[in-house]
Amino acid sequence: MKVLINDIGGIIAKEDERYIVKDNTILNNLVVSSTRLQQRKATTGHAHPGQEEVYYFIEGTGKMELDDVTIKVQPGDVVLIEDGVFHRVHAGMHEELYFVCVFNGKRNHT
Repeated sequence: MKVLINDIGGIIAKEDERYIVKDNTILNNLVVSSTRLQQRKATTGHAHPGQEEVYYFIEGTGKMELDDVTIKVQPGDVVLIEDGVFHRVHAGMHEELYFVCVFNGKRNHT
């Protein structure tokens, strides 16, 4: 199945004043998820014990926390998140941030 990077399909998994998160769960073992994060907002920080995750940044700029390290992110960046690593994304001051992530298994945030 082909999807567009700016519209991965699926259903809205989470939505509030910070973001819209959509999950495409058509695959048996992987979830493809997109997040449109409003400027000056952050995702809820979490970890996935037993799961790895890949984030691909498409639009906007911001920062990403990985345990005790904070890195800048921009379009074209790919961040590999190892099993159990705490992570949180912060959108920049002047624009929203859009990214797609892929993780194995079901949604499992702690």
